[in-house]
Amino acid sequence: MARRASAAHTTEEGDTSVSVIRVLAIALIVGTGIGSTAMADGFRDCTKLDKPSWKPASDAEAKAKAAGYEVRRSKIEGSCYEVYGVKGGKLFELFYSPEDLSLKHTIAK
Repeated sequence: MARRASAAHTTEEGDTSVSVIRVLAIALIVGTGIGSTAMADGFRDCTKLDKPSWKPASDAEAKAKAAGYEVRRSKIEGSCYEVYGVKGGKLFELFYSPEDLSLKHTIAK
């Protein structure tokens, strides 16, 4: 009987190990999905135009300033100019088309 009790105990531990592995696997999958969403909160498709034909990034910054934003910095994100600006004490990410400088997307941070 001692062997059966031991075998039953091992089975419970095995079941517990499988449960822990399942929970960790699910947590990893969910965490990866959330991380991907967080990293992909930007807007990346603003134009199909080749980069040599783009308007200067400084023009996108000027447009943000004209709209009342205090520009902190800008960068290229995909095929967009991404301008970081502050307005009303809030930080915003503004995505402009380098083709015509139209505002394509705004994210409040």
